[in-house]
Amino acid sequence: MAKRVAVIGAGVSGLSSIKCCLDEDLEPTCFERTDDIGGLWKFTETSEDGMTRVYKSLVTNVCKEMSCYSDFPFQEDYPNFMKQEKFWGYLQEFAEHFDLLKYIQFRTTVCSVTKRPDFSETGQWDVVTEKEGQQDRAVFDAVMVCTGHFVNPHLPLESFPGIHKFKGQILHSQEYKIPEGVQGKRVLVIGLGNTGGDVAVELSRTAAQVLLSTRTGTWVISRCSDGGYPLNMMVTRRHHNFIAQVLPAWVLKWIQERHMNKRFDHANYGLSITKGKKSKNIVNDELPTCILCGTVTVKTSVKEFTETSALFEDGTVEENIDIVIFTTGYTFSFPFLEEPLKSLCTKKIFLYKRVFPSNLERTTLAIIGLISLTGSILAGTELQARWATRVFKGLCKIPPSQKLMAEAMKKEQLIERGLMKDTSGDKLDYISYMDDLAACIGTKPSVPLLFLQDPRLAWEVFFGPCTPYQYRLMGPGKWDGARTAILTQWDRTLKPLRTRVVPDSSKPASRSHYLKVWAAPILLASLLLICKSSLFSKLVPDKLQDRISSYLVTRIWSCSFPSTSNAAIQYC
Repeated sequence: MAKRVAVIGAGVSGLSSIKCCLDEDLEPTCFERTDDIGGLWKFTETSEDGMTRVYKSLVTNVCKEMSCYSDFPFQEDYPNFMKQEKFWGYLQEFAEHFDLLKYIQFRTTVCSVTKRPDFSETGQWDVVTEKEGQQDRAVFDAVMVCTGHFVNPHLPLESFPGIHKFKGQILHSQEYKIPEGVQGKRVLVIGLGNTGGDVAVELSRTAAQVLLSTRTGTWVISRCSDGGYPLNMMVTRRHHNFIAQVLPAWVLKWIQERHMNKRFDHANYGLSITKGKKSKNIVNDELPTCILCGTVTVKTSVKEFTETSALFEDGTVEENIDIVIFTTGYTFSFPFLEEPLKSLCTKKIFLYKRVFPSNLERTTLAIIGLISLTGSILAGTELQARWATRVFKGLCKIPPSQKLMAEAMKKEQLIERGLMKDTSGDKLDYISYMDDLAACIGTKPSVPLLFLQDPRLAWEVFFGPCTPYQYRLMGPGKWDGARTAILTQWDRTLKPLRTRVVPDSSKPASRSHYLKVWAAPILLASLLLICKSSLFSKLVPDKLQDRISSYLVTRIWSCSFPSTSNAAIQYC
């Protein structure tokens, strides 16, 4: 008899979880409290149901080849970066293609998920749901929580003295859908993440003035690389990851700052990151132009509000503000879980590989999608679901809960004592995390083996973009179409662009490109060894040695990877 699995939520991670259950011959039942699939990607005019939805103008930050399900590529004529309705359409196609809709119970809210009395032996859960006022109780062998990051709007009003005196309109970005009601008004946007940048740019087209307040600043990157190809595909590559792991952190940081300021000087635009703050980035193609045109003005953090104005930390005052929009993110919670599991799951440090709670003696509950990656979240959640379902089935093992709890508690104590940095909120490196999960499943591509068996494919895997198809080449869940998908990924990338065919246009990869790729690490290592030699040390002063080393690293990197000048951003 197949094990029954409860899947909570039918968004991006919920859909992949249903499919992964079916792939492992498990019996999924998905509970979705709204009337459709897609989660936050399903646009609605209002947020009256309390659900977080995307705003109408949203465009994906990760290109289609990097953000698809690993065995279901986007159609070739889909744009590389798409608006929300197009992406939601893809989710519909995925659900229909794999016949997932029949496993979903819509308009059904999960009220509670509790351990059965015999949990230590069976690992089973009691799941109570409610639909149209009627409650139902069912027993499941495993549970996959797919409710995501964007649950409760974070509105830190207590951090802004005088905000309750303010007579204008105050709202959180969760309530923002379309740029209406701002004509001729002065708008203050607080928070500079991806949403803050998008909202500020869109409002600048109709508002009298948009003020954008940021405490820390940010790097602003484009969706396009220097050659016009999707930046994700030029940056997220295995050989880049290899080089980044070899180079010292200070060198990577120096390269990042140098290249990020090539497009525009962030300090001149008021966007440079405050000294001592964590490096972060947003994707926005229009924000620098809006700042240049004066339709968006970057400000420091707000010190105090009055009835109609805002006083900023630098002493400046902006009068006659009509609307304040907080783009200050979200908090996540699991109200249907029981304590202490509910509290523990909100601390990522207690989630083994960001998936399994450390305190469960039976590994039958998984948190899917509670991750931040430098690449596609969709691809990450799918691999999480593939791993979790194999753990449920007993095909993959994880360490005992006692060991996991001891390690997590030790880390927590070190963090509290200031002896270790809390990195649980940082973005995880995409390739490293994906490879880690893939190794647990047995699907991590073996590059040396591929070079022996299929050199052409190996070139694309190591030197090309690390697309999700790579994790379907071998092992459990192998997909026969993975090789073809990898070798044709550039065709699908260029298809929607070539609406006017130019005979000489070509793909970015070439023999000379690969020669540079091989030569760069060798040349770099040779020159650095020369710089460290005893004769060189005697002839050249120490300070000049450091400057020469840094210069050589930068020149070799930029000459070898001219179209990936922003590559270091994912590794700093």
